[in-house]
Amino acid sequence: MLVVEQILNGLQLGVMLFLMSAGLTLVFGIMGLINLAHGSFYMVGAYVAAWVTGLTGSLFLGLLAALPAAMVVGMGIEVLVMRRLYTRDHLDQVLATFGLILFFNEMARILFGRQPLFLDVPEMLSGTIEILPGVPYPAYRLAIIAVGILVAIALWLLISRTRLGMRIRAGASDREMAAALGANVTGLQTLVFGLGALLAGLAGAMAGPILAVESGMGEKVLILAFVVIVIGGIGSVRGALVAALTVGLVDTLGRAFLPDLLRMVTRDATADSLGANLSQISIYLLMALVLAWKPKGLFPSHG
Repeated sequence: MLVVEQILNGLQLGVMLFLMSAGLTLVFGIMGLINLAHGSFYMVGAYVAAWVTGLTGSLFLGLLAALPAAMVVGMGIEVLVMRRLYTRDHLDQVLATFGLILFFNEMARILFGRQPLFLDVPEMLSGTIEILPGVPYPAYRLAIIAVGILVAIALWLLISRTRLGMRIRAGASDREMAAALGANVTGLQTLVFGLGALLAGLAGAMAGPILAVESGMGEKVLILAFVVIVIGGIGSVRGALVAALTVGLVDTLGRAFLPDLLRMVTRDATADSLGANLSQISIYLLMALVLAWKPKGLFPSHG
């Protein structure tokens, strides 16, 4: 039954990656902006959730505070910084947003100190649920998967069933034409950027009880998020969901089972070393295979 547990672990990681990559792919698709600072909104959500939870004793209130905080920070950064980068080349965007990473990381150290913060899982979700006979699984991780599914459904409804979603799709397809037809592209960009920051903040807040909340925590997950949007297709929320779940499963199952599989054909020490190395590069091999098959990603269109 270890396989079932690891599949659920992979789905949980995939959900977190989807929350990170959905906003990132919309920003990239609509604005053509490479935003390396997207992981900083993940960190903002985690820190605000930890801070409010420490004050109130309620992770639920921490989550509620983290969402608007990440969104406001994201929209503020878009107005103050990003608008000056839309017409610049990608190198300028990379350098500017890398500078934002340094700024956010140092601000986190100034405000919260250098020591990691730790969050406890809420008491009502601290137990396990027997998903199959003899297969208990942490209730909090199941809650993360459920939240991710609900967010994916909500995003799909927003983008495919509302006028705002129609404008987002139009902006992703042809920003200049959308502006010519009367869409408020500037306001749309700010809103989409804020929505992406909110989703990243949600991911960070939910990751707080699982990971240490510390300065620089966003950079680790950001790399995986970029892999996700490359595999899924730039600007595609559907692609981000499929790719995120796939990457989560490949990464988790590779780390869990590759060493054991290799022990069947080689010595234990070699199998452990080779399995660990192969599991680390498995998602990049997956990305290379997908790009060789579909150079624009699995779903190279709007979500």
